[in-house]
Amino acid sequence: MSEASSFRNAMSLLTTAVNVVTTAGDAGIHGFTASAVCSVSDNPPTLLVCMNQSSRSHPPFVDNKVLTVNVLGAHHEHLSNVFASKLESDERFTHGAWHTLATGAPVLDDALVSFDCEIEQVQAVGTHSVFMCRVVAIKHSERAGEPDESLVYFNRRYHSVGQVCQIDMA
Repeated sequence: MSEASSFRNAMSLLTTAVNVVTTAGDAGIHGFTASAVCSVSDNPPTLLVCMNQSSRSHPPFVDNKVLTVNVLGAHHEHLSNVFASKLESDERFTHGAWHTLATGAPVLDDALVSFDCEIEQVQAVGTHSVFMCRVVAIKHSERAGEPDESLVYFNRRYHSVGQVCQIDMA
């Protein structure tokens, strides 16, 4: 087994949140499914997002210099698959309901939370680019009365996590 295959197999056991990352601007509207998203700092609020440089969406993200990380709930598995598919960008956005915040990048109406960001730095690392993103707006879910369960990816499959009930131990 190659070193890369061994690494991918090991990484499949690292549970990650599933996100749809979007951009819009002069270079067009684009989006992709990503699990490589993480917090960097809360002062200033900063995220990092990793993207394969060979992705057809890579140039528009670099050129638009903005993105939104839409954290998916358990009910978004279909949307995750749509944004990971070979569908054209415009066709992807016919799935789900979208609006915008400060940057103009698409925000999923019923995402658990959306982080609207300006891309401040792009660093090439191997086959990927690491986008350092300054958070300029945050939108929390407004799904009333429903427990928020997060869509996660573990061992090459979707799972959901979240508190669905509370047990009183009194």
